[in-house]
Amino acid sequence: MIRSADTLFARLFGGALLAIILAHLLAFAWFHYYGPKMPPPDARWESGQSGHPPQPPPPARQDGTLADSAMDALRPPPPPPGRPPILGVPFIPLLFQLISLVIAAWFGAKALSRPIRRMSEAAERLSENLDSLPLSLNGPREARQAALTFNLMQERIREQVQQRGRMLAAVSHDLRTPLARLKLRVEQIEEPKLHGQMTQDLNDMIAMLDATLTYLNEQRTSEALQYFDVQALIESLTENAQDNGDDVQASGTCRPLKSQPMALRSCLNNLIDNALRYAGHARVMIEDASDRLVVRVVDSGPGIPANLREAVFEPFYRVEGSRNRNSGGVGIGMTIAREAARRMGGDLRLEETPGGGLTAVLDLPRI
Repeated sequence: MIRSADTLFARLFGGALLAIILAHLLAFAWFHYYGPKMPPPDARWESGQSGHPPQPPPPARQDGTLADSAMDALRPPPPPPGRPPILGVPFIPLLFQLISLVIAAWFGAKALSRPIRRMSEAAERLSENLDSLPLSLNGPREARQAALTFNLMQERIREQVQQRGRMLAAVSHDLRTPLARLKLRVEQIEEPKLHGQMTQDLNDMIAMLDATLTYLNEQRTSEALQYFDVQALIESLTENAQDNGDDVQASGTCRPLKSQPMALRSCLNNLIDNALRYAGHARVMIEDASDRLVVRVVDSGPGIPANLREAVFEPFYRVEGSRNRNSGGVGIGMTIAREAARRMGGDLRLEETPGGGLTAVLDLPRI
């Protein structure tokens, strides 16, 4: 139950009010213990006679100057025994107030920044994983209301993404049946040129559907981060490609990395397949550092112009000319690879290989 009085305004106002009251109480206590004492009145003053008690004139010497006893009477009385001398009397209350208000300001700033910091951390987690834990509903009323709204937004985003994925997966799956029937009917076409063209179009459509299902499955997959031997994975992928007769070489070593194994395998698989498809060979270079791991997949193929290197990460985007449809693929492998890299907190970028070609740079942080 959210209490109406438990608000951020009430907490800050109450803290400041408490600091001011505490500062005054400390000042009053200080004056009571260390402040100057009033001299006791004489008997006539205590008996209720009006006016000030009479003061005898100070004795004087023959030359008209005051006697030593009179000078001593005019000096302020010494502090009572056992009490320290009073130093900086006007500044002590101000010092109490300053210290109290500084403490109240510090706690007030912490109270203001804590909900914002929690929201920022939750938004960062949400950008990396839609299935991240929701915000806890604690703190003042404004913070609880903001956390409740944020959790509702996260749930709605998750539902919309899942609904979109289910819809596209259903459409992709249902299209397989009419496409299969079309392939059977195309086989009855006797004209070789038309038969070949229609067969190629149907194969392209089926490949796009398969790629769409793979892409949606990658998006739905949510893995927990765990320590994984990246070097062993790269060596395994390299050996598998060499067994298939492909020219793939690996170099470099690295320590285990906290990552998502399936996402990392999918990312590296797509990068190696991309290099083999367009260049016929691939070199995988591992560069390990204390704070990050960099894996480069290098080829010396036709490459991609600098102004199109970001566009190839869009789903189904294909670079015409050097990398055309005849070389295979439907233009979704790089999209899957970058999204897998970003789910692990890293990134994927493309660079030009010295001497010509394309280098895919997978940059992963060590968490």
